[in-house]
Amino acid sequence: MSGITVTPRAQRDSAFKIGLVQMTCGTEPEANLQKAIAGIREASAKGAEIVCLQELFRSQYFCREENAELFNLAETIPGPSTEALSSVAKELQVSIVASLFEKRAPGLYHNTAAILDADGSLIGRYRKMHIPDDPLYYEKYYFTPGDLGFQNFETRYSRIGVLVCWDQWYPEGARITSLQGANVLFYPTAIGWHPSEKDQYGEAQLDAWRTIQRSHAISNGVFVAAVNRTGLEGPPNSQLEFWGNSFVSDPFGRVIAQASTEREETLVVECDPKDMDEVRRNWPFLRDRRIDAYAPIANRWLG
Repeated sequence: MSGITVTPRAQRDSAFKIGLVQMTCGTEPEANLQKAIAGIREASAKGAEIVCLQELFRSQYFCREENAELFNLAETIPGPSTEALSSVAKELQVSIVASLFEKRAPGLYHNTAAILDADGSLIGRYRKMHIPDDPLYYEKYYFTPGDLGFQNFETRYSRIGVLVCWDQWYPEGARITSLQGANVLFYPTAIGWHPSEKDQYGEAQLDAWRTIQRSHAISNGVFVAAVNRTGLEGPPNSQLEFWGNSFVSDPFGRVIAQASTEREETLVVECDPKDMDEVRRNWPFLRDRRIDAYAPIANRWLG
């Protein structure tokens, strides 16, 4: 990708530390931005070199309803938030993954992750590819599906892949991103329980969410980092309880750090690409892939 400074292979293969900022969000975008910046500072102070924020961190999760006025939350990239975060990245010498509501053009909006490197430069963006449409998750009303494909980004500290929330459930996205050389897959997320369903389905939903992402780590031999928001948002008739539980999985699917359900937390975890090499030598899924037989995966249905 143009504008990216390629990291020397020796540096790309060295250990690095990632930070995840799990937080509640209020109704004031500027206050949420400042809280996120405080989380980045906390992660940096703990040694994080790449910090990932949760999905759409500048606001409460507005897709609980279809309301044209809420398009006013969107901003350009580059824009005010990337400018503020760029300054922080440069000051702290950290790379940042920031999930934003992007206004691309009048009437054209995306759910986009901006990737800022440790010198403050905007090195790329990932536009969410899979867009859900479920009760209280009316994202198809707001977001155009991504048109940049699945990508990698060379930060100062490591080569990373970035996907967003609903992308978590699709092994195709994880595979394509991993095959480009990423050491870690970041998933900025906003997922939670409908309070009326929590007692019956909540434990199984959370377990499925964690399991599918751990499976991406195992099948691709990469680190996976999912950062979710926490807290209750919305009035009683359209309320979501975001379940937190941000976590990092190693390349064998072991959860090596996990946040709580209800608290704001900042996780900092070291990732060593040498662990990827060890896992892939013993579980050589990439070696044994039958790339000559996978063309049917591009079909909608084969039944």
